[in-house]
Amino acid sequence: MSCCAPGVEAAAEIGRDPSAEELRLASRDLGGGLFQTDLSVPAVHCAACIRTVERGLGKLPGVESARVNLSTKRVGVKWRGELAPQMIQALAGLGYPAHLYEAEQDKSDPELSRLIRAVGVAGFCAMNIMLLSVSVWSGADAETRQAFHWISAALALPALVYSGQVFFRSAWSALKVGRTNMDVPISIGITLAYSLSLYDTVHNGAHAYFDAATTLVFFLLIGRTLDHVMREKARAAVRGLVRLSPRGATVLRDDGSQDYLPVSEVEPGMRILLSAGDRIPVDGVVAEGSSELDCAIATGVSAPLHVGPGSELRAGTLNLTGPLTLAATAKAQDSFLAEMVRLMEAAEGGRARYRRLADRASRLYSPVVHATAFLTFLGWMAATGDWHQAISIAIAVLIITCPCALGLAVPIVQVIAARRLFENGIMVKDGSGIERLAEIDAALFDKTGTLTLGRARLVDARAEDGAMLRIAAALAAKSRHPLSRAIVSGLDSDTAILLSDIVEHPGLGIEAHAGADIYRLGRAEWALAGGGEGQGTVLGRNGELAASFVFEDALRPDAGDAIAALQAEGLDVAILSGDQPATVAATARQLRVQHHEGALLPGEKLNYLGKLAERGKRTLMVGDGLNDAPALAAAHVSMAPATAADIGRNAADFVFLHESLAAVPTALAVAREAGQLVRQNFALAIIYNAIALPIAIAGYVTPLIAALAMSLSSVLVVANALRLRAGKLPKPADKARPYQASKIQSIVPAE
Repeated sequence: MSCCAPGVEAAAEIGRDPSAEELRLASRDLGGGLFQTDLSVPAVHCAACIRTVERGLGKLPGVESARVNLSTKRVGVKWRGELAPQMIQALAGLGYPAHLYEAEQDKSDPELSRLIRAVGVAGFCAMNIMLLSVSVWSGADAETRQAFHWISAALALPALVYSGQVFFRSAWSALKVGRTNMDVPISIGITLAYSLSLYDTVHNGAHAYFDAATTLVFFLLIGRTLDHVMREKARAAVRGLVRLSPRGATVLRDDGSQDYLPVSEVEPGMRILLSAGDRIPVDGVVAEGSSELDCAIATGVSAPLHVGPGSELRAGTLNLTGPLTLAATAKAQDSFLAEMVRLMEAAEGGRARYRRLADRASRLYSPVVHATAFLTFLGWMAATGDWHQAISIAIAVLIITCPCALGLAVPIVQVIAARRLFENGIMVKDGSGIERLAEIDAALFDKTGTLTLGRARLVDARAEDGAMLRIAAALAAKSRHPLSRAIVSGLDSDTAILLSDIVEHPGLGIEAHAGADIYRLGRAEWALAGGGEGQGTVLGRNGELAASFVFEDALRPDAGDAIAALQAEGLDVAILSGDQPATVAATARQLRVQHHEGALLPGEKLNYLGKLAERGKRTLMVGDGLNDAPALAAAHVSMAPATAADIGRNAADFVFLHESLAAVPTALAVAREAGQLVRQNFALAIIYNAIALPIAIAGYVTPLIAALAMSLSSVLVVANALRLRAGKLPKPADKARPYQASKIQSIVPAE
C-alpha cells in the first residue's frame, strides 16, 4: 500500500523528482508541526553510507532527524516547516539517488537477481581464463602464449564490463561527490590490471594478468551477494506483520445496510461485523456476541481468550469461534497492529546501525591504499622514468593489499560457525548475529513456547466414577480446543459412548446428551449448577461435579541446565512474558530465576530492552510468539525455536530446531570461540600486509605474484577459521553452578 498522493505517484511514473508540495502531501503528520517523510535509498549498503546520508540530511534547514534502516534501504526524515526540505536533491548530491518509499510486497528481488547473474558471468570467465593461464605458466611457446592472452582478454571483458559494474557504479557514486569507499581501490585495481595486460598483449609482452582481475571480481561478488541475502531476510518479519492486517472490513450502517470498506477508511465509532476465522481489522470493543480469540500476537499465550460485550479487542488478533459485532475505537494507522509494525521497523533500524568488525577495520583502508599506490607510482617514475614499470608496481601494490583477507576474516568464520551450529540443530539467519552473540552479558526469555513447550498437558484427572473420565474423553474428542485435545491425549476414550445434541459454546465449553443425562465439559462456573468459581476445567453431569482436570505447560528439556549454564558464564537472566504474573512467577521459581515480569505487551517488552541498552547491557532475547517479534528484532541478538510463529522466526538471528533449550548455551559457546578466531584472522591479515606491502613497493612483486600472495593470505585466513570445526561443544550441565540471586538485581530497569 503506497503512502503517496496521486500526484506523487504520477511524478514517479514520469521520472521527475516530486515538488516540495508533493513531498508534504506524501508525508505523515506527527502533530505539533512535525512531519515525517519516508524515502527509499537503494544505494545504501554499509555503515559509511548510513553515516553520510544521516549527516547530509541533518544539515538541511528544517530537518530535525534522519534515520536509515539498512534492512529496508529506507530513510525516515522528520522535519518542520511550510514546505518540505529538498531531501531528494540533497541525497542525489551525496551520490545516493532516492525516491518516495513504497512498501513492496510479494515482489522479486531485482538486486539479488542482478548479483547472482554477475557472479555467474565472473565465475565462468575466471574459470576458463585460469585454465588458459595454466598452459602459459607451464612454458607455452610465444605463439601459443600470445593466442591464449588474446582469448583471455576476450573472456575477461564481459567479467569486467558486466560483473564489475557492481563495483564501478558504487565507486563512481562516491568519487563524483568527492568521497571514497572500499569499491574505489577494487575498481582501480582491476581496471588498471586489465588495461596493462591488454597493452602487453598488443605488444606481445610475456605477462598478462587477466586471471588476477577476473578472479578478484568473482570472489568479491560472492561476498557481496551473501551479505545482500542476509540483510534481505530481516525484511520478512515486517512483511509478515503487514499481512496480518485485513484489507477491508464489513461495516454495519445505522440503517441496517452493510458496506465493505478498505481498512484505511474505517473510522472510530463504526460497527464492524466479524465472522469466525476473521482477523480483527482495527482496535475496538465488542458490542454484541461472544467468542474466543487467539491473542498470541499480543500476549504470546496461545490459549483462547473468552470475550463478550465490553471486551477490548486489538487489531491482528484472530476471532476463533463465534460471530462478533465490534465498535471501532481507533483508525487502522493508530491500531495495535500498526504500532507493532512501527516497533519492528524501528527495532530493525537500530540493529542495522551495528557496525561489524570488518566495517570498522576498513574505514581507513581505502585512503591508505590509494595514497600508498600513488606514492609508489610517483617514486618509481622519479627513480626510473619507466611508466610501464611504475604502473606495474603500483598495480601490484593495489592487488597485494586487496581486502580479500580482511573481507574473509569475518565471513569465513561465520560460515564455519554456522555449519557447526547447524550440526547441533541451530540455524543461523544473520551472520553478524554470531559476532553479536559473543558480546552479550544478559539473557531474557519469554515463557510460553520458549521456556515451556506451549502445549497444555493433563497432569491430574479426578472422578469418583471412572466412567466419567471416559465420557469426558469422548466429549473432548468432539472439540478442537487446546484443553480438549490435552484431555484426549491423557485419557482413554470409549468409542461405544453415544453422544447426541453436541453443541460447543464459545468461551465456555462443550455440551452433549448421553441417554437422559446432560454433560458439560468446560469452565466450572458454566458446567456446574452452583457456579464452581475457581475450580478450573470440570465435567458436569446434570449440573453436578463429575470429574475435574488439572493442566500444566511442561518446561522444555534441559531448561534448568541451560539457565544454570548461562549464569555460570556470567550472564544475568530474566523472564519477560505476556502470560499472567502468577504463572510466570511459578515458572521462575522452578528455574531459579529471580527477576520476572508478566502481562507485558510487545511495546512494554521493547521498553524493557531499551532501558537495559541505556545501562550498557547487551541482551540476548529468546522468544517464540508474535508478540515477541519487536523485542527479538530490537535485542542485541535474538533466538527463537522452530515452533515459533513465522514472524518470530523471521525476526530472530538464530532458530533452534529441537525442543531442548541447551541450544542457547551451545550457540553462545560457538559464538565466543568464533570471536577469538575472527580476532586472530585480523591479526593474520595485518601481519600479511605488513610483510607483503614493503616488498611490493620495493618492486620485487609482479601483479601475478601479488595475486598469488593475496590468495595465500586468504588461504591462511580460511585455514585458521577451519579450526573451529574441531573439538566438542560443552554441555550445559558441565558448567552448571549454584544460582546466585544477587546478580539478577543488576538487570532490573529503574522505574
